[in-house]
Amino acid sequence: MTLENFNYRTDPLFLRNQFSAHADKFGIPIIPKSQFVNYELQDLRLLRFDQVKKDDGAHANRMVHFFLYDYLFESLWKNPEPFVEDLSKYLGVMTPDFSMYIEMPVAVQLYNTFRNRWCGAYLKSKGLRVVPTINWGTEESFDFCFAGVSKGSAVAVSTYMFHAHNNHAEQKDLFMRGYQEMLRQIEPEHIICYSEPFKEMTGNITYVDYDLSSWKHMNDDIVKDSGIKHIIGYTSCLNKPVITKTGFVMKGGGSAYGGKWRPKNKDDERLVGKPGEIKESIHNGYRVLTKIGEDGYAEKERHFTDHNQPNQHTDPHDHKITWENNHPNFVKIPYEDGVIPEFKNYLYLKTEANMNYNRSFESLSELKFCISCGAEINFEYNGHEYGIGKTMDNKYYIGSCFRKGEPEPGDELISSDEEDILNYSLGEKKLRECLNEIVVLDRTL
Repeated sequence: MTLENFNYRTDPLFLRNQFSAHADKFGIPIIPKSQFVNYELQDLRLLRFDQVKKDDGAHANRMVHFFLYDYLFESLWKNPEPFVEDLSKYLGVMTPDFSMYIEMPVAVQLYNTFRNRWCGAYLKSKGLRVVPTINWGTEESFDFCFAGVSKGSAVAVSTYMFHAHNNHAEQKDLFMRGYQEMLRQIEPEHIICYSEPFKEMTGNITYVDYDLSSWKHMNDDIVKDSGIKHIIGYTSCLNKPVITKTGFVMKGGGSAYGGKWRPKNKDDERLVGKPGEIKESIHNGYRVLTKIGEDGYAEKERHFTDHNQPNQHTDPHDHKITWENNHPNFVKIPYEDGVIPEFKNYLYLKTEANMNYNRSFESLSELKFCISCGAEINFEYNGHEYGIGKTMDNKYYIGSCFRKGEPEPGDELISSDEEDILNYSLGEKKLRECLNEIVVLDRTL
């Protein structure tokens, strides 16, 4: 054996056996419990891992998190030593949230659990305070996904991929089964929850809202009072601080696709049906035909309206509906010169034209979801009308006067980042700040 081969085969970063003396039957390292004063976790601020070097300790009272796409922190797994000094400048470090999607083979889920705990054990051995991020798949993963965490440790979980905000209600059951098992096996002293906790969750929970979590808000931390969002000692506490601006949350556990899409309301029901069926309904006050594809999900839709925007729509006009990432995505198909193809194989049903399913947005997540799907949204705020949509080259736009013709110079914002749309100024407020004050006039989805 050459010296080069010997060095490779015995390299600790190849063997990953540094912590095997304190490992379970799978070889998953145990992360010793880190001590935190209770107020440190209640008033917690976060920083995403890929911003650590840029921040350079400027926000030293924050904890570093890894709720990001895996490729953004693979470098820590491959060679952690260069990151130790930068990470040591902060209050603590959560363990890397390597994906645990249920589509993955159990062996891959086991491997990602090992990587999560190995990185935590390594950083702990360097003197950093570590909070294990806990993630799980189906019950098959319960034999190992809670391993390597000392009982009574503070832990971090995410409900982001388990909420029904994108019509995947069955994800909640998957989360709660794992959550209850986590409580049983780990008995955590403190639980940091990214995205809103389910009301059934018990424990000493600090809720961290991801909606306003981005680098743009790094220097405007806000702690708000809330009636339900901070949960102490298995009971709701009134008027306790809730962290609303923390770190950029991209994913949690559950399905990579969020589970099977389901209608969330009467209006959504038009998007599912029998293969080959063409359904007729009234959507936002105008007649709509929806063609159902072979898989039982809508593939095309015709709107009998120009949305009061004749410069941007024909009457009627069509939308091709695709289901990338298991969500409906609307792509507008305009027709020119009055040549409109036949929408075949439908039975015309008389409908009441004055029926209207206009409805406001229930949450910022719902609005953001509609924008990302390419929905066309018209709304009124303080006596002015605005429009949101997606261009043919997949950029988002927002501006005024869309229902009255071409927007005036300077009225329109076009961006590839939906966050820019949410931060569009409606006078003294941003769109994201006045969700409950806008009046929805028209929306595709």
